Amino acid sequence: MSNAIEIEAKVLVKKEDYEILKAAYKDYPSYTQTNYYIDDEERHLAKEGIALRVREKSGAYEMTLKTPLSQGLLEKNEVLSKEQFLAFQEHGSFPKCDLVRFLTMLDFDVGQLKILTSLTTERIDVETNDGLLSIDKNEYSGKTDYEVEFEYNNMEGAKHILKSLLAHHGVYAPFNKANKVHRAMEAIGK
Repeated sequence: MSNAIEIEAKVLVKKEDYEILKAAYKDYPSYTQTNYYIDDEERHLAKEGIALRVREKSGAYEMTLKTPLSQGLLEKNEVLSKEQFLAFQEHGSFPKCDLVRFLTMLDFDVGQLKILTSLTTERIDVETNDGLLSIDKNEYSGKTDYEVEFEYNNMEGAKHILKSLLAHHGVYAPFNKANKVHRAMEAIGK
């Protein structure tokens, strides 16, 4: 299991703004990933500010638990086999992994956790000298939205750099607090 700290500034943009950014970074490769969001029926994880997902990207599966820090999120990541993911998705068998111990220490019953919804992202990642710019088209529950993120080592810097990058392309949007998991869960009424 690996640990990381994620600090990202995010904005939701209009489709027209997304198209401007997509054209500006057309020489960068894009890829598709699907996030499967996990909680119990009462949303105990969400009530504690915790997000749990499995991300499928290029046939690889990784489970990620995100818990809030004073600035950013602590991420705990664990690679799953396709068989582990399918057993969980199809039969509710929570994967045997190090995250089980961590969730159990936090007093969550992993037997009650299941995949509630998913969100598929078409993403362009742009490595800059300062950090990582991600330009996303997200589809979930019949909805489509567009989000731009900038990952940096502190939130104020991330916001400043992202605001400057967007302004360079004539894109102006407020910073977003509702992340992908919140929007996907809200779309299904969870």
